[in-house]
Amino acid sequence: MPYKLLFVCLGNICRSPAAENIMNHLIEQSELNGSIICDSAGTSSYHIGSPPDRRMSVAAAQKLGIKMCGRARQFQKSDFQDFDLILAMDRENYENILYLDPSRQYHDKVRLMCDFCSQHTLKEVPDPYYGDSEGFNQVIELLVDACEGLLNHVSNQKTVF
Repeated sequence: MPYKLLFVCLGNICRSPAAENIMNHLIEQSELNGSIICDSAGTSSYHIGSPPDRRMSVAAAQKLGIKMCGRARQFQKSDFQDFDLILAMDRENYENILYLDPSRQYHDKVRLMCDFCSQHTLKEVPDPYYGDSEGFNQVIELLVDACEGLLNHVSNQKTVF
């Protein structure tokens, strides 16, 4: 049974699809296709159906040579059952996710993405939406660090790979 990861930000067009695509890239490089499944969602409904932000796609292509895929969707309560680990990009996303679980049944599945960083010290992935290209590049670097740490974490937990 594959281990399922869900990356969550506000609109699901910048940070969470970048994390999803970076993680898929690392999974492919590690030859773990099928062992780990990734998806992304937003806590808001602002951009449902939209592709990733073009500026994030450009940054991902320039830094990693990867293409950003996916369409924005909103986080749903059923995601708690469907995913093994839910990764919030910032504290506000984290709180918004936990708000949908008043029984606290799934709280242990929700983590902050930056908890898995080993090189960066930021506690949250900043939202680059209203900034310039440098902000998007910084987010890509931060997410690569976090995704590498996350892949190690998941691999250590799931010795069946």
